[in-house]
Amino acid sequence: MSFFKNKNYRTDFKIKLLTAFVTVLLIVFMFPTGETIESEVNVGSIWIQDDLIASKTFEILKDAETYKKERQAAAARVLPVFIRDDNVARASLDSLKRYNKFLQQRLSKEEFFKYIPLSNSSAEIFYRFKRNPASFGNLQIRSFRNLLNLSEELIKRIYQRGLIDQSYQDIKRDSITVRQGKYERIYPKTFFFDISSVSEFIESYLRANAGNNDELVSALTEYILYFLKPNINFSYDDTQMAIQIAMDRVPKVIGIVNENERIVAKHDRITPEIKQKIDSYRIAKGEEITYLGKITQSIGKFLHVGIILLPFILYIYLFRKKIYNDNVRILLISIVFLFVSFFAYLIYQLDLPVEAELLVPVAASSMLLTIIFDSRVGFYGTVVTALIVAGLRGNDYIFAVMNIVAGALAAYTVRDIKNRNQIFRSFIFILMGYFISIVAFGLERFDTLNQMGFSLIYAASNALISPVLTYGLIIFIEKIFTITTDLTLLELTDFNHPLLKELARKAPGTFNHSMVIGTMVESAAEEISANPILARVGAYYHDVGKLAEPTGFVENQSGAENIHDKLKPEESVKIIIDHVVKGIELAKEYNLPQEIIDFIPMHHGTMVIKYFYEKAKELYGEANVKIDGYRYKGPKPNTKETALVMIADACESTVRAMTDPTPQKIENVIDNIIEDRISDGQLDNSTLTFRDIKKIRESFKNILIGQHHKRIRYPKQDEMENNKKEG
Repeated sequence: MSFFKNKNYRTDFKIKLLTAFVTVLLIVFMFPTGETIESEVNVGSIWIQDDLIASKTFEILKDAETYKKERQAAAARVLPVFIRDDNVARASLDSLKRYNKFLQQRLSKEEFFKYIPLSNSSAEIFYRFKRNPASFGNLQIRSFRNLLNLSEELIKRIYQRGLIDQSYQDIKRDSITVRQGKYERIYPKTFFFDISSVSEFIESYLRANAGNNDELVSALTEYILYFLKPNINFSYDDTQMAIQIAMDRVPKVIGIVNENERIVAKHDRITPEIKQKIDSYRIAKGEEITYLGKITQSIGKFLHVGIILLPFILYIYLFRKKIYNDNVRILLISIVFLFVSFFAYLIYQLDLPVEAELLVPVAASSMLLTIIFDSRVGFYGTVVTALIVAGLRGNDYIFAVMNIVAGALAAYTVRDIKNRNQIFRSFIFILMGYFISIVAFGLERFDTLNQMGFSLIYAASNALISPVLTYGLIIFIEKIFTITTDLTLLELTDFNHPLLKELARKAPGTFNHSMVIGTMVESAAEEISANPILARVGAYYHDVGKLAEPTGFVENQSGAENIHDKLKPEESVKIIIDHVVKGIELAKEYNLPQEIIDFIPMHHGTMVIKYFYEKAKELYGEANVKIDGYRYKGPKPNTKETALVMIADACESTVRAMTDPTPQKIENVIDNIIEDRISDGQLDNSTLTFRDIKKIRESFKNILIGQHHKRIRYPKQDEMENNKKEG
């Protein structure tokens, strides 16, 4: 992460320019190529331009989804292709004849059964039959030679019909195409034998022509099957080629439009047929584009994307200087835009149903930008991403509006995020945005209920995926780009955080002081449009450095002797100033975000520790005391939130030290502290306005006066305070 921490890279203007240029260029590469870019038309809308006249003769292309279904139907009609090979039948029969002759020559040899390609039990049956055929009962055949001749006759009959190399169950169609040489015919698959039916046929034939001896029938069946090879074999390549030919024969066009023929008249409603003509005309015009035309079109696309991004860039430059001055944040915004654009590009390239465009996670980009930055950046970013993905789809106005509505509602659900459970609220609002848009435009275009239903299914998927994607990505974004979101800040408000638990245990006074300040600054931050959560978390951790020496601070002394009474002023000041140094060290040790660490030195700025400075002047004389030795090292607050904690810290501790905090006294203290910080220049870098200062005064007064108002004393309260009851 050293690259992201390098200040030169984070602020260099060249990096900003390069990031913007590359972003636009990459998006341009995703735009449709070849076709002329005109506004997308939708069925049911009204053609408000002049009559569209064909400047050339062109073919009317089928709707992509229709053409795809027709090709699939054509492919489904193709029967599996099998090749009949008579050479297999001749080779198998010749092999059987040669082997039969070979066996007959060894009839007189006792070891002849070793030459039979059968199991030992079947070979034994052949051997016994050769020795004594009569022992097998009353058979139609009485010699081993006749048995072998029968096997030859049987295999001829099988090959005359044909044996396929697949089982009937494996062939999904009832019929098959059989090719033999240049000819092919279609047969029912059961016209031929498969491996199961051929075994049954052999056994049946043998029982009818040899006899019913089970042992002999089984052995001879095994012997014949050994030589039997399929002569009708499935051809995957030929089947695929037949499928491709059938698909290629499906016509792409449904008609033709002649030159100078009117495609659509002004004020006509767009029907599916007219839309097909317009889409086909766009493609036909795109095919005419020359090399020079492609270059000029690319320049146009570049300018197109550039003017979409320009208002957003100007907004960041004029009103979000913190983002503009940080190239890492600019890079992050660029990545979000590119991520959504690439997602849209993929969906369009995959040739999915039209409704699948609603899967583009524009809502996810809205939530990411809102959580990372704020709701305004999130909304303006939503408009940019919606326009870009609409441009990728041929400037589809309806698609842009749908995404702006859903994205705006998504940003709204996370603008004041409190926990990760808000994912369910985001799902409902995103779905509501898409639902309203789909119904509105669907009714306007006369969409069917089925069309709107399919769109809502995809929209519901997007509404579910976008929040999950957002909350999953935010963790990695925070780590990779070292960005602190409100989700991280909310986790730091948990009192079970190890650092807060340690503060409550070792420095309870400081802990309570920090909690009170947290309440004060959160309320004031809401009044001045600052970040309430950041202010509250900064207040919780601003004094963690006091853990190094808790008793060095009066709020933790619990009535004990003040250690500073025995220390020299310079020693006391070192303890006081060191709590800032120790606080920064502790914060880094516990991996607190830099935004929170900034509160530790900034809540004191470069203020002088006046109590010990005055004490030092009394002891050593004013001429012998250097004021810089009694001043905090700073820096001064540079945000509204850090300035709030500076003012609240001084106000709360001063009011708490008052013996009789009346409303007027509290008001005077707050006014004096604020005026003191202003006159000392401590708030110069904080961007606070005079209007903000006025609101802060009122907010702090209301809270502190409410906390320190006088209460009615209970009966016998003096007795309860001064006398201990004996048990």
